[in-house]
Amino acid sequence: MKRFLLLLLCCSFALIADAQLRLAVTGGPHSAGIEENNNIPDWQNKIQPGYSNRTTFHFGFLGDIPLSKRWSVQPAILYTGKGRKFSMIFSEEEYQFTDTMFKGGSFFPNYIEIPVNLTHKIPLGKKTSFFLSAGPYIGFFYNGKSKDETRLYFSNVYKSQEEDIEAGSEKNMVSTLDYGLNFKGGFEFNSFFISGFYSYGLKDFYQADYSGSFKHRVTGASIGIWLNKKDIPVKDKDGDGIPDDRDNCPDQPGTELTGGCPDADGDGIPDREDKCPDIPGTLKYNGCPVPDSDNDGINDEEDKCPTVPGLAKYNGCPVPDTDGDGINDEEDECPAVPGLAKYKGCPIPDTDGDGVNDEEDECPDIPGPASNNGCPEISKEVTEKLEKAAGNIYFRINSAELTVNSYKGLDEVIEVLQKNKDLKLEINGHTDNSGRSEYNKTLSQQRADAVKKYLTEKGISVDRLKSTGYGDERPLVENSNEENRAKNRRVELILRHNFPESRRNTP
Repeated sequence: MKRFLLLLLCCSFALIADAQLRLAVTGGPHSAGIEENNNIPDWQNKIQPGYSNRTTFHFGFLGDIPLSKRWSVQPAILYTGKGRKFSMIFSEEEYQFTDTMFKGGSFFPNYIEIPVNLTHKIPLGKKTSFFLSAGPYIGFFYNGKSKDETRLYFSNVYKSQEEDIEAGSEKNMVSTLDYGLNFKGGFEFNSFFISGFYSYGLKDFYQADYSGSFKHRVTGASIGIWLNKKDIPVKDKDGDGIPDDRDNCPDQPGTELTGGCPDADGDGIPDREDKCPDIPGTLKYNGCPVPDSDNDGINDEEDKCPTVPGLAKYNGCPVPDTDGDGINDEEDECPAVPGLAKYKGCPIPDTDGDGVNDEEDECPDIPGPASNNGCPEISKEVTEKLEKAAGNIYFRINSAELTVNSYKGLDEVIEVLQKNKDLKLEINGHTDNSGRSEYNKTLSQQRADAVKKYLTEKGISVDRLKSTGYGDERPLVENSNEENRAKNRRVELILRHNFPESRRNTP
């Protein structure tokens, strides 16, 4: 491990030297201590006062890598002593009980440390400056000694034991790696500098045989001598890094690309020539961005529809509508055939293929002519039989009770429905205008329901029947005399393949 650290030290020195940057030899005294926290009873009052800092030193090399006129990065490689001392004289009461008059010792680990600081310099004169510096460090344990001392009371014997500090993860060992932060401030006088510093360890570097944390604390001073000369500063009034002899705007900070002139938007076009100085643009548009006339986020040079907002996937054009039905192709399930939005851009369907679309087809699943609303024709013979049966349906006066002479006709209706199981029947009750309309409507509904009940009791499924009472709302003829009123008192029987309200209307 020691050989590795020495090799690291030499190689780092060579790399900094090869970089042709400023290199200094630096070192000095410092006071090292250890911040310990534990749960030992009465630690702060009885034990902690016995610990004190170790006075030791650091030595190594410091590099300076300029970032600007006043800022630089300063890496260093240092041999640094750390640790603490312990010394405690016990009272007569204590040493007569414990036989220990004095207990002392030292814990002196040494490290190879690599701090990397960001440094800011404040000029005080032509060759003098004040500097502040801070940054992290990483340390590698190099070697060290641990010593324990004891003087016994009764025998007046002095005992001393010294051993090497070992690195590892077991009890009473230090970690190979340490890290933390350091802060530094001082003065630089041309090739000589002096500074004070404080180093703050962040890692718990020691594993004791009791529970506790141990972190390094170092306060000290450094002196250093630069080994190579400081570069002669180039005259640069505006501090933009471009020498005044080739700076087109020596009094205003700028960029290399614009010849030292300001370029607020960083587009490479000097502000004095830029018509859009706060927005990056192109030379073609005098420093302004490529225009986007339709504000769709696609500039006119790439937009195939520069005056109409569109999408990038269509090169700036709107989503197309190939069939011109007002539904764009991305939402149109039939993009090549005009349709309706309710059918996702497809035409109104014609499920049974009879030429009558489903919205107008009362029998959308059964082919039929348009003349019969898309349903199959019902034979004239069947229709006439139902009309005859309807004409022979009678009720008792002001009652919904069927008379006996109604049964024959209704039985013929049952026969028709049994032979044509795909047909349904509308039963519509009507009255004349005698009496109150509310009463007439109720009576007509009751009579239609009576016919429905008769048919269902004879085995006709209720879902094939629909009964409605219209009262005096739909007269066949004017209720001007008793003969006409008799014609208006009737029950209509209408055969259908589907009831009109059950037509399929696919959304």
